[in-house]
Amino acid sequence: MSDKNVELYTPRKCSSTNRLITAKDHASVQINIGHVNADGLYTGEQTTFAFCGFLRHNGQSDEALNRLAQSKGFLKSF
Repeated sequence: MSDKNVELYTPRKCSSTNRLITAKDHASVQINIGHVNADGLYTGEQTTFAFCGFLRHNGQSDEALNRLAQSKGFLKSF
């Protein structure tokens, strides 16, 4: 047997609220942040964040992205 994923839809969860992002949530987004080395060259790796439409509708996705990026070490904490 092959280990290929043959499903047409793979559900995702919001990175901030852990809500399930359904197929009908057309306001949800997925953001891929590429990793770079000390010289500023892309390493081929990435970190993915997904945000549900509920979070974006309430205007909280910017704060959530900043909080998650700080926890992963992409942003300095003040």
